[in-house]
Amino acid sequence: MTFFTIIVRGLLRRPVRTGLTLVGISIGIAAVVALVGISRGFEQSWATGMKSRGTDIVVTNMGSTLTPKAFGIAVRDHIASLPNVAATCAIFVDLTSIEDSSMMVVSSREWGGFSWQNLKIVSGRMPKDAMEPAVVLGRTAAEVLKKKVGDQIQLEAKELSVVGIVDGGALVENGSVILSLPLFQEISGNEGKINVIDLRATPGMSEDEVKKLCAQINAVVPEARAMVAGEHLGSSQAYRFISAMSWGTSLLAVIVGVLGVMNTMLMTVFERKQEICILLAIGWKRARIIRMVLWESALLGLLGGITGVIFGTAGVKLMEQLPSIRGMLEPDLSIGLMVISVAIAVAVGVISGLYSAWRSSRLTPGFAMQG
Repeated sequence: MTFFTIIVRGLLRRPVRTGLTLVGISIGIAAVVALVGISRGFEQSWATGMKSRGTDIVVTNMGSTLTPKAFGIAVRDHIASLPNVAATCAIFVDLTSIEDSSMMVVSSREWGGFSWQNLKIVSGRMPKDAMEPAVVLGRTAAEVLKKKVGDQIQLEAKELSVVGIVDGGALVENGSVILSLPLFQEISGNEGKINVIDLRATPGMSEDEVKKLCAQINAVVPEARAMVAGEHLGSSQAYRFISAMSWGTSLLAVIVGVLGVMNTMLMTVFERKQEICILLAIGWKRARIIRMVLWESALLGLLGGITGVIFGTAGVKLMEQLPSIRGMLEPDLSIGLMVISVAIAVAVGVISGLYSAWRSSRLTPGFAMQG
C-alpha cells in the first residue's frame, strides 16, 4: 500500500462527510470566482471601452456612486487649451432603467467629438444632427431592449427613434444607448452639465508624459480629476467598496470551508487513532504522520477548489444571460483568477489540517494495544 493510497483511503472512509466538506469548500471558492471575477471584469470592461474610443485620459469626478458627479462644460474649455491636448470630447454618462431593462448605460456624447468615431454601423445610420430626437444602440443593448431600426425608445419623458445599431468594439459600448450630448442635456434637465471628458494626448507621448499631463490638468481644474484611461473606475469609492465587499463575502464563505475541513480532519484523526498508532509502531516517523494528515486536508482543498471553480464559472455564465444585467457583465474568468482560487482552497485545506496533524503526532504506539 503506497503513501498516496493511504491518503485516499482516509478520505473515502466516510464518503458522505467528505462530500459535504467538499461542498463547503466549493461554495467558498465559487464565491471567490464569481464575485471577484465580476468586479474585476467590470473594471476591465470600462478600460476596454476607453481603449476602443482612443481615449488617453479621462477627466471625471468619481464619488461614492458608479456614475460620476456632474460639473460645468466650461471645464472642457479650460482643458482643451492646455499644451499636448490633441482633442477632447465632453460626455454625460448615466446608469438608468429603460423600459424592460432595470439598468442600462446611457452615453451622451459631444456632437462631432472623437468618441463617436469608433462606432461602426451594423444597420441604419447615425443621427443627422445634434438635436435630432434619435439614438443609436449598441448591438447588445438592441438585443436586451428588443429594438430594431425604426422603433421608438422611451428615455425619461421623451420618445426617441432608434436610427442605428452599432458595434463599439467593447462590451460597455455595445451595451449602451448612445445619443448626442445636447439632446440628453435637454431631456434630463442638465443643460450646461457634463460628467466625463475623454481626452486624446498628442501622439507619441510616453506614459510618464501622459501622467504629467494629468497632473497639469488637475492643477488647472479643481472640479474634476484627470487619470490615465482605464484607471479612473478603480479610483472611485463605489468601485472600491464593491471590490472590498466581493472579497469580504468570499472570505466569509472560505472561513465556512475552513471550519468544515477542520471538523472533518479532527474526526478522521479521532476515528483512526489505532491505525495511526500502528503506523508509528511499525516505524513511521511522526513527521510522516503529520505529512499524511496535511496531504489529506490539502487534497480535500484541491478537489474542493477545482469543483468551486467549475461551479463559480457556470454560475457567472448563467448570470450573464439574465435580462436585467445582460450587456453589463464581462467577468474576468482568466486562468490567473482560477489558479489563485484553487491555491486559496489548497491553503485552506493545509491550514485547516494543522491542528489535526499536530494532534495525530502526539499519539503513542502503546495506544494501539488499548481496546
